Amino acid sequence: MVRFQFEDTVYRGRVAGRSIEAGGRFYDLDEVEILAPWETTKVVCVGLNYVEHAKELNMDLPKEPIIFLKPPTSVIGPGADIVIPPSSSQVDYEGELAAVIGKRCKNVAAEEADDHILGYMNFNDVTARDLQRRDGQWTRAKSFDTFAPMGPYVVDADPASLKIQTRVNGTARQSSVTSDLIFSVPELVEFISTIMTLLPGDVIASGTPPGVGQLKAGDVVEVEIEGLGALKNRAVAGG
Repeated sequence: MVRFQFEDTVYRGRVAGRSIEAGGRFYDLDEVEILAPWETTKVVCVGLNYVEHAKELNMDLPKEPIIFLKPPTSVIGPGADIVIPPSSSQVDYEGELAAVIGKRCKNVAAEEADDHILGYMNFNDVTARDLQRRDGQWTRAKSFDTFAPMGPYVVDADPASLKIQTRVNGTARQSSVTSDLIFSVPELVEFISTIMTLLPGDVIASGTPPGVGQLKAGDVVEVEIEGLGALKNRAVAGG
């Protein structure tokens, strides 16, 4: 599933080769703007959820998921610029697998989670690392406009063992597989839905593997997960 704009209208459709089918009409990929796949009320992110990432940081594995929120205003789609705010001197990329909720979800057991997930997509949990360290909590560092790139598509997939890679200017910086997740996506759905109601279009970003690093103005960052296409954005300096 893909969300796109043609002229002044936003559509949802399905990719077929180099075209998108929507409402019985085909649109060439080169003539449309691909948008973030879904409009969301909230983005629920998970910290420290890869075994190797915890080892990289010399930290104990968490006994339950560590969650935080990004606002809908932080969401951008593929091709949009990540704006580095003047208040930060270290903005990092974090490539992740994200699940998109398909129907209202409250107190859902892990065994039933698949029935509530529309599909999966690439996600980049952009973070002002210096502000995160300074504040001691994560809201400011994670919430700047443009700090939640996602897309390009929502795809039906098995999240248990997908290859995930993040590249900066074509060089691989993160390379892992989702089988290294500490808490699986169904376990995350169960945990989060006992705390807050998840609505259609809400996003769960499942955490990042080792290899997180800094973005500089002009860098092009790509998150690519097996079968989900590639999410590509450029970092630019904010004024």
